[in-house]
Amino acid sequence: MLKNNNRFAILLITSLFFLWGFVLNLNPILIPHLKKACQLTDAQSAFIDSASYLAYFLLAIPAGLFIKRFGYKGGIIFGLLLFAIGSFLFYPAAETRTYGFFLLALFIIASGLTFLETAANPYITVLGDPEGATQRLNFAQSFNGLAATLAPFLGGLFILSGQNLSAETEAAMSPQALDAYLQQEAASVKIPFLIIGFIVLMVVVLLWRTRLPEIEEEKDGATESGGSILKEKNLMLGVMAQFFYVGGQVCVSSFFIRFAGRVAGIEEKTAALFLSGALLAFMVGRFFGTFLMKYIPPARLLALYSIINVFLLILAVILPGMFSVYALVGVEFFMSIMFPTIFSLSIRGLGAKTKLGSSLVIMAIVGGAIFPVIMGAVSDSTNIQIAYLVPVVCFVAIFYFALQNFAVKRIKMATAH
Repeated sequence: MLKNNNRFAILLITSLFFLWGFVLNLNPILIPHLKKACQLTDAQSAFIDSASYLAYFLLAIPAGLFIKRFGYKGGIIFGLLLFAIGSFLFYPAAETRTYGFFLLALFIIASGLTFLETAANPYITVLGDPEGATQRLNFAQSFNGLAATLAPFLGGLFILSGQNLSAETEAAMSPQALDAYLQQEAASVKIPFLIIGFIVLMVVVLLWRTRLPEIEEEKDGATESGGSILKEKNLMLGVMAQFFYVGGQVCVSSFFIRFAGRVAGIEEKTAALFLSGALLAFMVGRFFGTFLMKYIPPARLLALYSIINVFLLILAVILPGMFSVYALVGVEFFMSIMFPTIFSLSIRGLGAKTKLGSSLVIMAIVGGAIFPVIMGAVSDSTNIQIAYLVPVVCFVAIFYFALQNFAVKRIKMATAH
């Protein structure tokens, strides 16, 4: 049962979901922005997502081991410190206008987020009644959705200039004038990321001075006797589903601004507002989905939402103009419950293996590093609208995982009777 002294812990950890949700959802702003400032192709700009999400793959297991040694609080504080360092590195990256430097800063930020997510996601699930774990994680992730709504709005306001040079205009400019324009574009990220870095450091101080309950997972004989964690079939399916989900989510959001510009003729600042609205739908979907889980089993809701997204993405590919943009807004709404639901279903019943299992699911976030590059290459070779077939494959995989979980639950219920 949830203890009274755990309630503040839940509130404090929930605030972390907002922090990492905000910075990750600046990527859809940074992609078109740095594409312009550093003169990149679609495929090259997609490495912004790769730098962010590759860290999850490389550091999830080390993060899990670190948390096992130093506890949830230690993992969270270390992650926040990395988060702050990466944010401060945006200043010299903008000064030098070096794309590789930007990617390094994003990688360090994401390294910190890996520690945060590896600690905070399972921490929320074990702070209370196991039966309410999925609902509790969805509630916490709803504040991640709130951050996702605000990030493109504020990023569009303070980072994007709204100025896009045509190839003809750029060719007619002198090298000095072009360099000054590009430098001005790059410089707009300095202040926003300095502010983010200082806010994160303030949270570090608050956490350092706050006593958080350390949860020890109960030993589970069934899972302990099963040997290698890689033999946990449902966990492995969950890792696969999370890999495809994050890949699909990042593809849908990161290419949204360019999609809106090329398919519906919307300029970048207005497109950023549309993205903010789409991510507002994402946030509302989180709260609504959390409510629905009181009446609909999480696996069944996940299956329903994933198949709806397959159809919406197909509509986005075939419909013209604004109709296709509205279809993508719908996709954001129905993606809302997927990450926390896949996560909690994946680690369900792992007992003492929960921390290690959580690390494997967090590693699967590397899908966000891979699928956008594939989508960017498809866009470069065809067009941005056809490229949205890539996330269709992702949601089909999630549908399969949901069906497997729903089938397993029915078998267990039949066996119990």
